[in-house]
Amino acid sequence: MTNPIKKQPGDMPFSAQSERSFTMPARFYTDSDIYDTEKEAIFYNNWCYAGHISQLKNSGDYITIKIHDQNIFIIKSKTGELNAFYNVCLHRGHELLSGEGKTNTIVCPYHAWSYTLDGKLKVARNSQNVEDFNKCDFTLKSVKLEVFCGLVFVNLDPDSQSLKELTGDLEQEIRTYCPTVDELVFAQRDRFEVDCNWKVMIDNFLECYHCHVAHHDFVDLVDMDSYRTETKGIYSAQISDAPKSLNNKAFQFEKGDVDFGYAGWFLWPNLTIWIYPGEANLSVLQMNPNGVEGTVEFQDWFIPTEQPSEQLKQAMDYQRDVLQPEDITLCESVQKGLKSKGYNQGRFMVDKGKTELSEHAVHHFQNMVMKAVGGEIEE
Repeated sequence: MTNPIKKQPGDMPFSAQSERSFTMPARFYTDSDIYDTEKEAIFYNNWCYAGHISQLKNSGDYITIKIHDQNIFIIKSKTGELNAFYNVCLHRGHELLSGEGKTNTIVCPYHAWSYTLDGKLKVARNSQNVEDFNKCDFTLKSVKLEVFCGLVFVNLDPDSQSLKELTGDLEQEIRTYCPTVDELVFAQRDRFEVDCNWKVMIDNFLECYHCHVAHHDFVDLVDMDSYRTETKGIYSAQISDAPKSLNNKAFQFEKGDVDFGYAGWFLWPNLTIWIYPGEANLSVLQMNPNGVEGTVEFQDWFIPTEQPSEQLKQAMDYQRDVLQPEDITLCESVQKGLKSKGYNQGRFMVDKGKTELSEHAVHHFQNMVMKAVGGEIEE
């Protein structure tokens, strides 16, 4: 049970009603105790993105991920199933695998205990001379796994509800804007190290109030008059019905299978999903906590072939070289401001029509954070 995080003198109310609410107090982005609380309250019991099925094509293919200090690996078995395990040898605790690759047997680099692709202990050197040693006592501890639109997710909570059940209409929405999502393959990963709390990055993604000010190329790409944001359970959607221009400042493209301007989603707790217009594509941008004032972002791209066309290369370059640096600059400045004695809270800009300028999706996210860590919420 999470201990409640009490209001402090000077705190304005965080309300369950977005149009009346102040933002979370600044300490939710700078306090190390709150950061530690988030590990168990948020990351150790929710679905976290791990990779893509195209990275796990053949028996023995594996990838590794970290969820805070918990190291996990996902591997394809000889029967074609995907298995997820805690990445730790049950002898003395050495990590088993690193990075990504392929193996026929999982061998610990420390004392060479080896495991099958199903996690069963295969060989423990000298165990035949150890009294009452039973290999069955040393099966790797599994982690819950689910595949969703080709994306692989894991959950450290063995009793968690399935991701498909939790996300409702999200799968159908993604398939509407990318009908060939099942045919996409992993193309590249872009990595960004950012000097701000992970929640600052997500707050920024969840509103386009700043887009006209900070993202001139993006608003030349997207028809902002049709831009809308909807909050739905553990996710929210940002959709623009049409591109502003095919020949815009962001990247040039021809209309693809679906005619739209932009489709993006946030999926609790730290994943964003992007689909740009033109040729089939989907990318995910994951905000991984790296200390209370640090974030490591991974943007993974999934496209029809491993080598992008010129059109997709332009889109990928724009995202990596223009849009992300613009957002990183904003978010690092916000993190500095959150430590100022002159700031504690702002007010959500939520208008009655919930237009493209409205911040109701930011409130939706912060409300989930407050509930998870035990913050005080006014009804």
